[in-house]
Amino acid sequence: MTYRRQLISNGNPMEAVVGFSRAVRVGPYIAIGGTAPVDADGNTVGIGDVAAQTRQCIEIIKLALEQAGSGLQDVVRTRVLLTDIDNWKAAIDVRKEYFRDVRPVDTIMAVSRFVNPEWLVELEADAIIAGTAGQ
Repeated sequence: MTYRRQLISNGNPMEAVVGFSRAVRVGPYIAIGGTAPVDADGNTVGIGDVAAQTRQCIEIIKLALEQAGSGLQDVVRTRVLLTDIDNWKAAIDVRKEYFRDVRPVDTIMAVSRFVNPEWLVELEADAIIAGTAGQ
């Protein structure tokens, strides 16, 4: 079985500099890399507010999934990376709003810092579109 590879971009100029994509779809599988809480201009959203930053990350992930022909309903795994593990509940409360019924597996972890010190959280997601073969 041969799968087509689709690169999903959100226009971030760092994609070309670093050599990454917002998401990659191969057949029914979609991987979304570390998603930071930024707006379309690259400015941090919700400085000092982990809940607002988590919401922004999920909205970016949602858009990438839609560009790949999918949606949040197809997410099978999320990873929540926090600079302060004590913020886990605020981040998870927002995550739960989006994934309460989908119930993907999840990993929550602390990291020492992100590239931008204003970022308190980044999220990653993996999705599999059920019922699509050979795409």
